[in-house]
Amino acid sequence: MDATTATQHTMDLLRVILAIIIGTLAGIVYSLRILVIMERRVARIELHVQKIVETIWQDEEKIKAEEDRILKEELSIEKKIKAKKHKK
Repeated sequence: MDATTATQHTMDLLRVILAIIIGTLAGIVYSLRILVIMERRVARIELHVQKIVETIWQDEEKIKAEEDRILKEELSIEKKIKAKKHKK
């Protein structure tokens, strides 16, 4: 094996190693791109969930207010009924 052949084998080996390194880096970059896309999707989902929670919270507040109004009305009716019973 002469020096030219050895140099050629070394260059071929370096090309293969460089191709492997570039392929690995390309895979890492692609994976990071997918990760960023997924993070954006999750952020959008979280935003939608937050909006739904706020809507449910507002509905709950309305329901609680309505329940309080009904309870007060029931108490008022019960007091009137008791007052009528005592008058008789």
